[in-house]
Amino acid sequence: MSRNLISTGAQRLFMGLVAAFIATPLVVVAGVSFNATRRMSFPPRAFSLTWYREFFTDADWMASLRATLTISACAALLAVIVALPIAYAVWRYRSKVSQAMAGVGASLFLLPGVVVAVMFSALWGVTGHIGRIENVIVSHAAVFLGIPLSLLAVGFESIDRGLLEAARTMGAGETDAFRMVVRPAMTPYIVCALAYVFVLSMNEYLIAYMVAGFTIQTLPIRIFTNMRAGYEPTMCVAAVLFMVVGFCVFGALAAIGDLPRLMGRQRPLHD
Repeated sequence: MSRNLISTGAQRLFMGLVAAFIATPLVVVAGVSFNATRRMSFPPRAFSLTWYREFFTDADWMASLRATLTISACAALLAVIVALPIAYAVWRYRSKVSQAMAGVGASLFLLPGVVVAVMFSALWGVTGHIGRIENVIVSHAAVFLGIPLSLLAVGFESIDRGLLEAARTMGAGETDAFRMVVRPAMTPYIVCALAYVFVLSMNEYLIAYMVAGFTIQTLPIRIFTNMRAGYEPTMCVAAVLFMVVGFCVFGALAAIGDLPRLMGRQRPLHD
């Protein structure tokens, strides 16, 4: 009994130290964003919302925020639209063509970011389509395509094929079976895929910079640009915004669905 207590205490201590290590930078950044002075000091000497007002009233920061949200939302939607029929074809027909397409789609996510950034920079340069927001959208959708492919594959594998056979036995066609059986089962996985790609695209810097340069300044690019002129608390406000969006998105997923199951866990944790 005493050994079990010591083991449990050691595990809790270790997990507490890891959690503290992860949370400390977040707390520091959040604290600096509420600092009344321009200095990047922690803890704040005086509490103030000055930098939040400056961030949300500055035209450049707001333009970067709108560009970031637009790119992230469109890239997530495009990636899922492309991944859904591919994942469905792999699950439903097991065709080699669809499996090859899924492999190619997932391969970009496995390459180093700088390599992918150079590839897309060269591609858009050759086509003469340079410095456009759609370049970043398509590039992000292609790079993060592996995420919805994996999540949707997990969702399709969780569907009982017997339900499809039963639907067809009762006279349902392919479209009706998809609408009645597949779509309801896949909705949580589609939402999860959209959320993941949205958050990843919002935080991505290197590809957006290489593809569009400073023509389209997303929030990560704006932060990097401002760092070259010196640190200021408005950058911490942008960092806090990233944290809040990420926590809200994944918190919502955990609240409305079984997040471990959406990520592929098949059995309860206590088994």
